[in-house]
Amino acid sequence: MSETSTQPHVLVIDDEPNIRDLVQAALRFHGFEVSTAADGREGLARAHDARPDLIVLDVLLPDISGFDVCKRLRAADDDVPVIYLTARDTPSDTVTGLSLGGDDYVTKPFSVEALVARIRALLRRARRDDHGASATRDDDGVLRFADLELNERTWTVRRGGVPLELSPTEFRLLSFLMSNAGQVLSRAQMLENVWGWDYAGQSQIVETYVSYLRRKLDPLGPSLIHTQRGVGYALRLEDSR
Repeated sequence: MSETSTQPHVLVIDDEPNIRDLVQAALRFHGFEVSTAADGREGLARAHDARPDLIVLDVLLPDISGFDVCKRLRAADDDVPVIYLTARDTPSDTVTGLSLGGDDYVTKPFSVEALVARIRALLRRARRDDHGASATRDDDGVLRFADLELNERTWTVRRGGVPLELSPTEFRLLSFLMSNAGQVLSRAQMLENVWGWDYAGQSQIVETYVSYLRRKLDPLGPSLIHTQRGVGYALRLEDSR
């Protein structure tokens, strides 16, 4: 993550202005910091200067290909996660792109929401690799983080073995925080995923329910839900920054 922002920084490299603008607007809505580049050389320069947390990279660029951009990044020991955007979806193209160090592949035309989900998943995986502070989910639908245990099948929650009584909304909010443990989640993301679009703009409800959760969780151990001022909240261990 960039040193000057608590928001994940995504660099979008694509020569089509409409795609750049669409992806940029969607990512900013979901709480990301976004920068853009229109060709491969500009993208490499921005990647070097801004050190983004993830790159969305078009394969067919006007100067050098997205594959070459990724190859040069890896040759410079830059392991930033890369998601390719491409109209070419043949198996050979996929194998080539991933073998050069890419992490995922999205075919045009694409769903913006699906792209956002892929970005979040890659960023979560990168944070797990860096900090080992992720939640785990077993085959029985039990989600675990630190001493928290949330069973999505029985709708039960325990902390340190102590059962907690949560409302349905509190349960959904805790499940979302645990599923994205270590990631700073914006209020817009939480509203969208826990309450749905009907609550857009009513961010006060997020603060209210975070407060409810803290009152139930904090008496049983160290605080796990942390406020990122001006951005949102993150579920993390105190020393997992």
